[in-house]
Amino acid sequence: MLGAALLLWSIWYLTGAFEAGVLARALTALVADPVGLGAALCCYAGAFGLRTLAWTRVLPSLSPGQAWAALHVSLAGNHVLPLRLGEPLRLTSVLRRTPLPVAAVTASAVLLRAGDVAAVALLALLVGPGLLAATWASGISTLLALALAAAVGAAALAACWLSRLRPRQPTGPGSVRRPGASVVAATSAATLAATLAATLAAWCLEAVVVWFVAAAAGVRLAPTEALAVTAVTIAAQALALTPGGVGSYEAAATAALVTLGVPAPDALAVALATHAVKTVYALGVGGLALVVPAPGYWGPARLPRRLPPRPEPYDVTPDAPVVAVVPVHDEESTVGEVVRRLPRQVATRPVVALVIDDGSTDASAARATGAGARVVAHASNRGLGAAVRRGLAEAVALRSAAVVYLDADLEYDPAELGRLAAPVLAGDADYVVGSRFAGQIRAMRPHRRLGNRALTAWMRWLTRRRDLSDGQSGYRAFSPRAAAEAEIMHDYNYAQVLTLDLLAKGFRYAEVPISYGFRRQGRSFVRLGRYLRAVVPAVRRELAAPSVLRWPPQVSTDAVPAIEARSP
Repeated sequence: MLGAALLLWSIWYLTGAFEAGVLARALTALVADPVGLGAALCCYAGAFGLRTLAWTRVLPSLSPGQAWAALHVSLAGNHVLPLRLGEPLRLTSVLRRTPLPVAAVTASAVLLRAGDVAAVALLALLVGPGLLAATWASGISTLLALALAAAVGAAALAACWLSRLRPRQPTGPGSVRRPGASVVAATSAATLAATLAATLAAWCLEAVVVWFVAAAAGVRLAPTEALAVTAVTIAAQALALTPGGVGSYEAAATAALVTLGVPAPDALAVALATHAVKTVYALGVGGLALVVPAPGYWGPARLPRRLPPRPEPYDVTPDAPVVAVVPVHDEESTVGEVVRRLPRQVATRPVVALVIDDGSTDASAARATGAGARVVAHASNRGLGAAVRRGLAEAVALRSAAVVYLDADLEYDPAELGRLAAPVLAGDADYVVGSRFAGQIRAMRPHRRLGNRALTAWMRWLTRRRDLSDGQSGYRAFSPRAAAEAEIMHDYNYAQVLTLDLLAKGFRYAEVPISYGFRRQGRSFVRLGRYLRAVVPAVRRELAAPSVLRWPPQVSTDAVPAIEARSP
């Protein structure tokens, strides 16, 4: 509220303080010289290029593209949020878009930001002492000196933090150097000096914008004067309360220019035009940085085109069973028939019926046991996703040759189990989905058919697979390794996140046609509103999972092991 109030006051004050004709002439001159304006903006962009270079020198496992994006997302955030609340966005941008460890990203960002503050304070003290004395209270130089000391101290602490994060390499006789040493660069004096030099050069490039805008407005400034105005102005809004420092930026820049002998109307026009140019850049490039490079700030929109190689399969013994996982919640009228209709063998392998009783309050567990199934019971109802997760884990523990999941409501024909398991047993696929739309649908309500078609089209786009014809099928098969590595991110459902998870890990996908008939008893737990509220956020979390972000590799090969070791 305070920032909003100050912003409104600043706008009101500035509209009454400047002369419209002077500002109009300055802006017209800028538009009339697009080449010069473009060159000034290139210098401004170059400043962030130097900061990008400095960040990747400190943290070489951070790609230049993501460092550049994080800096610009933060810049845009500072122009739309008060109290410089855009600063944390440089951290969240990297952490949301890469699998890099929190500690390394935070320490390196603190080091670079402290270097930024130290550099601008140092420049203000070196090139603008006269401006400081004439523009601000007599104690401003002392405050800047304290800020410089604090920034240097923060940089030193961040450097120590980074050095402690480095993997320690063995040095004794016969020792083997571990990979991952370059996840965090050596925080040597040379590295810190190069970082400070790049930051100082970045502020010099930013000063070009002030110099060019002033020249376009007919105000001649020496390069050192433009640098002094820039340093003093930035130093004055270190704790800007308004978005983009509106008001404090103009006040500081105008006062500095007036001290250099520029008439007040011209000084205010230069300040306003300069801030406008920087704001347009910040919002334009910062908005682009939210989505470029991929993955965007909100995570990948879909799976990457390039997926990892297929994982090596587990060894399977000749007598390993095919495990049929049947989650159950209050399905006493159908679960016994489902178990009895399962084939006893598939490709000479025995079939084990494994029922996961998810907190049923009826006789579902007893009916399943009576039909010959093994029953694993949850004390309370945890949700379908939790039941499938438990079923896959139990099936892996049985050292299965294949795991087949199906619902307990007789919508899917248990006799078709072998059709699902066949591609897995043959080694042709790791994850098989029984497609209702490629097979025979005996009954499906029109609104459910429409909903299934729409969600399947969404899944086809998310996965980039044209052969995906049924994204919500309740009949699926898994290789032992796929079952062991499958991750279901929420308890409500499993369909979309499971497919995204396994495809992102490189498991081979296939579909087989199946028959489908609408349930004879009970009613589906799926309700459109609740389904979308649960599934859409889960899909976004799945796309932002390390299994997706790590591939294609975004860092050097020798850095990957150390990154993975720290990832959740």
